[in-house]
Amino acid sequence: MPDNQQTIRAGSRVLMHFSLALPDGTEAASTFGGEPELVVVGDGSLTEGLELAIIGLKKGDRQTLELTPEQAFGAWDEDKLQWMSRKEFSSDLALEPGLAIAFTTPSGDEVPGTITEVGAERVNVDFNHPLAGVDIVFSVEIIEVEEPAS
Repeated sequence: MPDNQQTIRAGSRVLMHFSLALPDGTEAASTFGGEPELVVVGDGSLTEGLELAIIGLKKGDRQTLELTPEQAFGAWDEDKLQWMSRKEFSSDLALEPGLAIAFTTPSGDEVPGTITEVGAERVNVDFNHPLAGVDIVFSVEIIEVEEPAS
């Protein structure tokens, strides 16, 4: 009997449950227990390392891998710390270290930033991904796989 299950490859539409956790078990994100996530392999919704972790899997497959920072969300980069004038923030926003804010780039893209330091005139914002620089335990369960659009 032939195996007609689709294998995940570039362009595949994949419905999946996943979790991202630290090696100590602290969960950073999870769809288990909720709605699964629909992604298209190669559209940028997953990092390259997370995509590589699901390539070749099929409907019903489960996998757990520990990924290095380079395989997951990249190394932490000091160059992604940026001082901004306090005037660039809404006056009704309570600025404090740890506050995550969505910023709009000049090209209109939205990027997350986390406030690390608040001074009288300036605010230091970390534009690294919150999981940059750490090992990640990536668990996935593939619910459905659709062929890439031709």
